[in-house]
Amino acid sequence: MRTGRLVHVVLLVWALLVTLPLLWAVVSSLKTDAEIFDSPWSLPATPRFDNWARAWAEASIGRYLLNTVVVVGGALMLTMLFGALIAYCLARYPFPGNRIVYYTLVAGMLFPVFLALVPLFFVVDQLGLLGTYHGLILVYAAYALPFTVFFLHAFFRTLPTAVAEAAFIDGCSHTAVFFRIMLPMARPGLVSVGIFNFLGLWNQYLLPLVLNPDPDRYVLAQGLASLAVSQGYSSDWSGLFAGLVIAILPVLVAYILFQRQIRDGLTAGAVK
Repeated sequence: MRTGRLVHVVLLVWALLVTLPLLWAVVSSLKTDAEIFDSPWSLPATPRFDNWARAWAEASIGRYLLNTVVVVGGALMLTMLFGALIAYCLARYPFPGNRIVYYTLVAGMLFPVFLALVPLFFVVDQLGLLGTYHGLILVYAAYALPFTVFFLHAFFRTLPTAVAEAAFIDGCSHTAVFFRIMLPMARPGLVSVGIFNFLGLWNQYLLPLVLNPDPDRYVLAQGLASLAVSQGYSSDWSGLFAGLVIAILPVLVAYILFQRQIRDGLTAGAVK
């Protein structure tokens, strides 16, 4: 009983530590600058929704959000397609070098990305992809691929082989079995790893900072950093908080909508 209560207390404290800063940022985004400094813990006298409109239009948060959607959306499609194909082949088809390929990909998860920034910059620059959407999409996809393969490899190994064998007997090709049978069966795992990749890529800052120098193509992380500098000098703290909340909302909504799929994917991949 004591252990159970202690766990509940720890979880409650953790929930407060995570939730209260978010609520404070939302409340601050609806205040004036004077209210933020004079009464930081109180509710706004009059909610100022014009702060959000100012951050969206004048601070270019809308453009940064669109750039992020394009880059993260393109990277997610590439990552999920190639990650699922690679993980399925490595999990279901034994061939010479299978383990070498798998462990080489998984080793990419252990390699700190900042060590590859300088050679990555020169490679992307020589390919003519520096400061472009497709260049950043390809780098994002390569960055997320090792985790995707690692996650889905374990998931595909838990799927029953009898269904696939029956499909082969009925005349299905390997491609048809993968797209028509195995992918639908692996949907919980695909949704889970897709959400994890979305969260990681949406908040990515180091890669776009190095590979995306064009201000017109800034993603949200770059835009917020630039906004923090410019709004700090102009003392527009309410606009800064509004931009921060706008950047948080898509991630928060995605997690709320897919939290059940994330939980189901994690548990389904662990039990055969």
